[in-house]
Amino acid sequence: MQGFNKYYPPDYDGEKHKSLNSYRGKHALGDRARKLDKGILITRFELPFNIWCGTCNNHIGMGVRYNAEKKKIGTYYSTPIYSFRCKCHLCDGWFEIQTDPKNTRYVVVSGARQKDEEWNPEENGGFAIHDTEASATSVDPLTALEKSTDAQNHLTKVQVPRLESLQGLSDHYNDDPYARSSIVRKHFRTEKKSDAAKRAADDQLKGRYGLPETLKLLEDDVAARNEAREEWVKGRREFEAQSSIRKARLSSSAKPWPSANNLSSLRAKILDNTRRSSLMAKAKPPER
Repeated sequence: MQGFNKYYPPDYDGEKHKSLNSYRGKHALGDRARKLDKGILITRFELPFNIWCGTCNNHIGMGVRYNAEKKKIGTYYSTPIYSFRCKCHLCDGWFEIQTDPKNTRYVVVSGARQKDEEWNPEENGGFAIHDTEASATSVDPLTALEKSTDAQNHLTKVQVPRLESLQGLSDHYNDDPYARSSIVRKHFRTEKKSDAAKRAADDQLKGRYGLPETLKLLEDDVAARNEAREEWVKGRREFEAQSSIRKARLSSSAKPWPSANNLSSLRAKILDNTRRSSLMAKAKPPER
């Protein structure tokens, strides 16, 4: 395990020396602050793009790191402008790169030249990103109108919904959790009381009419009433249709009741048949 204890010499005075660095006459940053009296700090700098060294004309790839001399050379409004002076690892040449806060980029000042690999947005229907000055050439009004229309459509369909979703997400995570919890618990208690009252009313109705406890009653609302009315009308129509069919069958199968004339003629026929049968019985010879 690494030890973090420090050795304090016998002649060390905390009020006089304040720290061990001041006692030994060294800076806290060590060798990095050897040119701090000139306003230069040695820092680790990584190339932001591909360059060619101006001394040896060799290519140096993006991402190569150097021990650069960092120095503040000015400000852009309140943003400082820094200069990074590096020594080429392939030769003894020096090159200098500065920050450009105005255009949010790095610029090669001397000792090298940058490889131009930037994507031109104007060739793909966009706007210039680093063009801070107005163009001297005339702009086609139809092209300008098309670009402004596309930008407005992108703003309306993409950017505004995205900002609204981010704002909603921010409000969700930045709200007071106690207040939100109180609202949820209050709503839950209200629903719980209403559910308990409804359950008691349903149990009372089931007990009054002897309905099973597992029966689920519908909500007494307009939609349920309309649905029940429609079902009742439909059942009433079906019952009436079945009743009419049954009556028609009974009327077709029943025999018609004989009238008074039919009864007199029937009586006359019966009497005639009875008379004939009696005469035939008298005229018949006796059996031997």
